[in-house]
Amino acid sequence: MTNFKTLATAAALISLPSLAFAQDAPGFDEIGPYIMTTLLFCMAGFLVFFMAAGFAMLEGGLVRSKNVTMQMTKNIALFSIAAIMYWLVGFNTMYPGDFNGYFAIGGQTVLDPVGVAAADAALDYASVGSDFFFQLVFVAATASIVSGALAERIKLWPFLIFVIVLTGFMYPISGSWQWGGGWLSEAGFSDFAGSTVVHSVGGWAALAGAIVLGPRLGKYKDGKVNPMPGSNLALATLGTFILWLGWFGFNGGSQLAMGTVGDVSDVSRIFANTNMAAAAGAVTALILSNVMYKKPDLTMVLNGALAGLVSITAEPLAPTLFGALWIGAVGGIIVVLTVPMLDKFKIDDVVGAIPVHLFAGIWGTIAVIFYGDASLMTQLTGIVAYGVFTFVASLIVWFILKATMGIRVSEEDEINGLDTSELGMEAYPEFAKG
Repeated sequence: MTNFKTLATAAALISLPSLAFAQDAPGFDEIGPYIMTTLLFCMAGFLVFFMAAGFAMLEGGLVRSKNVTMQMTKNIALFSIAAIMYWLVGFNTMYPGDFNGYFAIGGQTVLDPVGVAAADAALDYASVGSDFFFQLVFVAATASIVSGALAERIKLWPFLIFVIVLTGFMYPISGSWQWGGGWLSEAGFSDFAGSTVVHSVGGWAALAGAIVLGPRLGKYKDGKVNPMPGSNLALATLGTFILWLGWFGFNGGSQLAMGTVGDVSDVSRIFANTNMAAAAGAVTALILSNVMYKKPDLTMVLNGALAGLVSITAEPLAPTLFGALWIGAVGGIIVVLTVPMLDKFKIDDVVGAIPVHLFAGIWGTIAVIFYGDASLMTQLTGIVAYGVFTFVASLIVWFILKATMGIRVSEEDEINGLDTSELGMEAYPEFAKG
């Protein structure tokens, strides 16, 4: 018994320093929000990163077989370029801290030290690495929008140079106006996850490029629109489902916090509303395309789902499920009506990116007034500001590239396909060209 008491006393004495240390260490109430929000950014970032695969599959399925390899090359290259440019200058341009509210050029992103101590961490938010990664995958999505619209006739290297300018400078500068605490944020403009900041910006850049580049050969002839069916609608459908999945991270992660019961509940609410809007957009496009064309159009249904997602992105938290349903449904209507409208103006958008991301993005930004505190005038001000800046800047860059190195392949190369003319390899070498 004596030996037992002696051992117990010794163990207690040995444990006293560690107990004292534990009492001095911050508790979970202090570090929990930092840990959980960092985890949210990492998980949501993984999902949004996977959207890069979704864009690649969607575009690969909607272009003709002779151009599939080019789309795969563009998509992996643009994500990689976006990652480098956002590290080099983009992140600290978009989130510059104190600045004039309109323009700032930041420097390289520096991560937290290895094994950073709680005393040195930003416990009121999240790790620098998680925040940087989460914001990075958004800018890559913006560049992917441009890729699909300009498919089948644009040269690889001029496109990638445009991506450098877009991801390193244009997107971060305009993004700072809202998410970096700039003038639109101060004015009360509201865009929760980027219907305008991300999607409309990509749409405006794509529209400028499509105008400068011109339509594909044979697309518009003798006053008629000649359909150019994609190579693999199964692949396009897979891409749409991947994008749908990734959107849960896109919108859910934009809660920007997961340290309280309310935050976690809000993230789940965002998931539910995001899903409802996508479903409503798809069903609406299914019905409306059947009414207009006598048969359902799968490509319209796919883009209807994406338009529903873009529409709810500006405010996925506040609406009820019914609110998300009707907002997404209007997005589906917009796609079905504006795809043929672009054809009337002879603006050739191969995958329907401009109707989905620009037009539905504008609608989603306006729809915020039904569930938030933002005014219609403030929302329209933001829409116009992003539109004018991105469209004009993109036009300038596209015209410079056209004058200096050319942006469009030759007629012969376009007829043969960009896979062989630009890359010297085919996605489906055992099949005849489509």
